[in-house]
Amino acid sequence: MARIIYLISVILLGAYLTEQLERANFLSHDYIDKINSVAKTWKAGANFDPNTPKEVILGLLGSRRIRIANDKNICSLLKTNDPSYRWYNRIHKKFDARKHWRRCKTIGAIRDQGNCGACWAFSTTGAFADRLCVATKGKYNQLMSAEELTFCCHTCGFGCYGGDPLQAWIHFKNHGVVSGGNYNTTDGCQPYQIAPCHHCQSGVGSCESHQVEKNHKCSKKCYGNKNINFRSDHSKTKNAYYLAFESIQKDVQTYGPVEASFDVYDDFLHYKSGVYSKTKNAKFLAAHSVKLIGWGVEHGVDYWLMVNSWGKEWGHKGLFKIRRGTNECGIDNSTTGGVPLI
Repeated sequence: MARIIYLISVILLGAYLTEQLERANFLSHDYIDKINSVAKTWKAGANFDPNTPKEVILGLLGSRRIRIANDKNICSLLKTNDPSYRWYNRIHKKFDARKHWRRCKTIGAIRDQGNCGACWAFSTTGAFADRLCVATKGKYNQLMSAEELTFCCHTCGFGCYGGDPLQAWIHFKNHGVVSGGNYNTTDGCQPYQIAPCHHCQSGVGSCESHQVEKNHKCSKKCYGNKNINFRSDHSKTKNAYYLAFESIQKDVQTYGPVEASFDVYDDFLHYKSGVYSKTKNAKFLAAHSVKLIGWGVEHGVDYWLMVNSWGKEWGHKGLFKIRRGTNECGIDNSTTGGVPLI
């Protein structure tokens, strides 16, 4: 009996040490130094407290990005051209939607999904809100409800446990989505109800101190600004699609930002500046969804300009650049969108 207890103790200790080693290698300052010794186009820095559990990190990643398959229904949604593109035959060498549509304040808004894998909901509602602002010439200029989409779109996925951005756009087409601002506000019909957490610190207020959010009950009323009519506040799109690489820039210049998903490797967590590309020994974690708002060239490297949903503390004030044209981490072939119905 004593021998069995001893063996169990050894196994448990081994598992604990393995977990701690993985955690240390995963977010340690030594790993950041290692990244900076090999990364040629970007710089790494501390975005997360080194003691953050791996499950908290994985909980931030929840996209089912498009992977080209034999699904005819999905393939039929591929968009390669649009009559409106003819007005934008010249692709700008550098483009920033925040500057191009300055009155649309939502484009540059940095939001925080909290301890919930709702990145797919933030990126799609974010892009939709931007596109509505562009289409209405600034008359619609508010955030859309990531809360309603996350917990009411049952065909999109599993709420805080991940979702499908393309299905989100299909949901916008069929059902629409209401307005909704950030946590602890009354902005819009259904503001986000999950508190942000601090990635860079430990203790009270840190992501580690927050439990992974359980899915909320889908609400059918406005609890933010109660003067808004829930049913009439819904906005819809005419369609839902994903884009061929050659169409991404034309679509953004024509209609506004799009959603983009990509595979995340553990070095990406430490992005601070420059144009990200995966370092050689980085390990795959999961897929993530963000908002694509522009592009450019930095020191000879083509990039996409992205808005993340991990708060302003992460990356370059909540934004990052990723290599464009080489399908870095799958980023070039998994962008989705829809045209607002006005």
